[in-house]
Amino acid sequence: MSPESKKLFNIIILGVAFMFMFTAFQTCGNVAQTVIRSLNSTDFHGSGYTSMAIIYGVFSASNLITPSVVAIVGPQLSMFASGLFYSMYIAVFIQPFPWSFYTASVFIGIAAAESDRRTVFIALTVISLVGTVLFFLIRKPDSENVLGEDESSDDQDMEVNESAQNNLTKAVDAFKKSFKLCVTKEMLLLSITTAYTGLELTFFSGVYGTCIGAINKFGAEEKSLIGLSGIFIGIGEILGGSLFGLLSKNNRFGRNPVVLLGILVHFIAFYLIFLNMPGDAPIAPVKGTDSSAYIKSSKEVAILCSFLLGLGDSCFNTQLLSILGFLYSEDSAPAFAIFKFVQSICAAVAFFYSNYLLLHWQLLVMVIFGFFGTLSFFTVEWEAAAFVARGSDYRSI
Repeated sequence: MSPESKKLFNIIILGVAFMFMFTAFQTCGNVAQTVIRSLNSTDFHGSGYTSMAIIYGVFSASNLITPSVVAIVGPQLSMFASGLFYSMYIAVFIQPFPWSFYTASVFIGIAAAESDRRTVFIALTVISLVGTVLFFLIRKPDSENVLGEDESSDDQDMEVNESAQNNLTKAVDAFKKSFKLCVTKEMLLLSITTAYTGLELTFFSGVYGTCIGAINKFGAEEKSLIGLSGIFIGIGEILGGSLFGLLSKNNRFGRNPVVLLGILVHFIAFYLIFLNMPGDAPIAPVKGTDSSAYIKSSKEVAILCSFLLGLGDSCFNTQLLSILGFLYSEDSAPAFAIFKFVQSICAAVAFFYSNYLLLHWQLLVMVIFGFFGTLSFFTVEWEAAAFVARGSDYRSI
């Protein structure tokens, strides 16, 4: 197999493996609070919001040390171990206990009726494990330096030792660069935008589905609408990611219009959700809520908002990844580590306060962070465009 074919093969395997893993995990996260809330009438007592807060809290801290771990054990074993932790978390829902539920939540950061629930989560666990096993199909790239016949085994051992030392040095350097980049003007500004993506990630991946499932006025379809909501969030993500990801390569207007579209789409979604759903929906008891919204709660509006949430999220994420890759092309690993750190810590905070805040307060928090996050992104993009126009290296700022 040629080097190009091997790279393409690895990309396909990674894509399929992550598709299986995150299909299972995102589905689990979307229904976690609803499932756990239904179990609280039994001997089990827990919170899906608290579980997700633990996951993203540990995940945020892990981002600072992950480059070092990968450099030592390698990417293949790192991804396989992470996949096992994802599968373990999902498997806990088959027969949940509070201690195992929250313990699994810690480990994963580092990487209906009773019978129906078991069937669903057994299937999700199997799907996640299939994706995990696929990582073993990844093929290592050919070594660029082929050893000659006259080279001794001592020389080979020396090269192996030097390679290990180089990996460790790179890991330490990446760790140091992460802290240095944290205090730069551009990263501080982009951190506000990143913080907003963490808050809205929490909302559409965990809180919004719970709200839909808690509204008794939706009738017998309230629980099934959670799955439909997740599908339309995914459709919005796919549409936006495909469209804006391709446009970013040949976009003479820059990234700002896409981010502006994203925040407008989200503000429209937030306003419709505010009108369409009762305020106590995120924290409603197991029996649901009969409270009235400002308008008659509509299933069609709820699903439309799911699509808008996914579309707006794709606008922000594609442009954030684009500008980070542009500004820090030589320091991409530390820059993306900071991005995931800020996003994850904000997601953890949002999952924590979702246990207590009514819906309108959660929407208000996202509106405030979204407004200032958009302005901060505009500022960085304008400065980047100005330096490019003058032919300067933006990274020299």
